[in-house]
Amino acid sequence: MKYLCLVYYNEATIKRMSQEEWDSLNRECMACVQDLTEGGHYIDGAPLQTTDTATTVRVRNGKAVTTDGPFAETKEQLAGFYLLEARDLNEALRLAQKIPPARYGSVEVRPVREPVAEGNILSAHG
Repeated sequence: MKYLCLVYYNEATIKRMSQEEWDSLNRECMACVQDLTEGGHYIDGAPLQTTDTATTVRVRNGKAVTTDGPFAETKEQLAGFYLLEARDLNEALRLAQKIPPARYGSVEVRPVREPVAEGNILSAHG
């Protein structure tokens, strides 16, 4: 089963890191991806630019409205994602614990809804 691991941390904390600390964290992330890949768990992932580069789109009454910034103000910002393959939620949680930025924020783990055949529509609850 696929699980999306959403990585969150406080951008201000990360910005206070020295270049050496930042480089070390990035090396840890690359090693984590290598380990997950070798274990057959890594499908995809990517870091995101900071929230000052975000634009939010909403469509209301058929009209698109865009606003600068992320969807909501929070203490932790979405920093990237890992898409993993795991046998079950427990394994996905064990894998998510290895994601280095979890030490600075959190990793939200969510199962991915698999696409369904036409005419077999999922409810809003899964």
